[in-house]
Amino acid sequence: MPIEIPLDKWPGSVREVKIGATAPEGGTRGRTVVVGGQKSMPFMHFEAPAPHRPAIAIEVKNRRPEDWSPLLANVWGDAMDDPGKWAKAAETVGADLIQLTLSLGTKPDEAVQTVKAVLASTGLPLIVFGPGQAEADNELLVPVAEATKGERLLLGICEDKNYRTIVATAMANGHLVNARTPMDVNLAKQLNILISDMGLPLDRIVMDPSTGALGYGIEYGYSVMERLRMAALQGDSMTQLPMLVTPGFEAWKAKEAKVGSGVPASWGDWEQRAINWETLTAVALLESGADIIVLRHPESVKRVRSAIEELASEPVTA
Repeated sequence: MPIEIPLDKWPGSVREVKIGATAPEGGTRGRTVVVGGQKSMPFMHFEAPAPHRPAIAIEVKNRRPEDWSPLLANVWGDAMDDPGKWAKAAETVGADLIQLTLSLGTKPDEAVQTVKAVLASTGLPLIVFGPGQAEADNELLVPVAEATKGERLLLGICEDKNYRTIVATAMANGHLVNARTPMDVNLAKQLNILISDMGLPLDRIVMDPSTGALGYGIEYGYSVMERLRMAALQGDSMTQLPMLVTPGFEAWKAKEAKVGSGVPASWGDWEQRAINWETLTAVALLESGADIIVLRHPESVKRVRSAIEELASEPVTA
């Protein structure tokens, strides 16, 4: 007897957002990345196929990070001393986008020069994050936005403390914003409303609802993202935006990934454990609705890419 699978038909959909601009569009990118457009929950092919697969970004920094795991230093090597070379290496291992994070203490002219060097080294679309402190982010992102007008960069971190400045420079220079909030559905929606009220079109906003790593609050972040996606599909226009999350940042600060000595032998090989921590965190967030995943280790990129291919492929029937 055949079994009929009940299907959900959602009234809403996620907006499409395009990052990057090619030469005919006023930029210099070799290609663009489009995310969003879903009309069903993640990977529910039998309800509505997603028009775009989730994208993978690799994080690079403008200065060699002293607080990153030596496992990451080993795999990236001397490229970590040159953000242009690091970005090119990230493209080589399969990134769809580059996330350049500017370190605290970076001067505005240094930030501009670094962003231009990264743009020259790779044709991938670029995400540019400040150090994560509102005043420092404003100080660096405004001159970066002005110097790269038309490139359709994704600028962050845009939050409740500094959104007016970041949104204004994004509007003036043709960029997008990454709207970050703590793990809360209402806070995410409220920031989107505030940004939209300034006049930035919703197709130039990416939500960043924050998350935890595997074992460090991921279940709460997963729940928030799932609720945001369900609200979008139910027709709430202020949640109908693609989502970016940073499992690389979260996973590599977890003890299980960060520490290689003084831990139980049952934890196994340090490198494999760390890569697994990043990979499992990322795949879980993909299944909760993430559209852009920011990673750090090339092997994690490979594994997450494989998971996306498998999850996004139509099932084979006999």
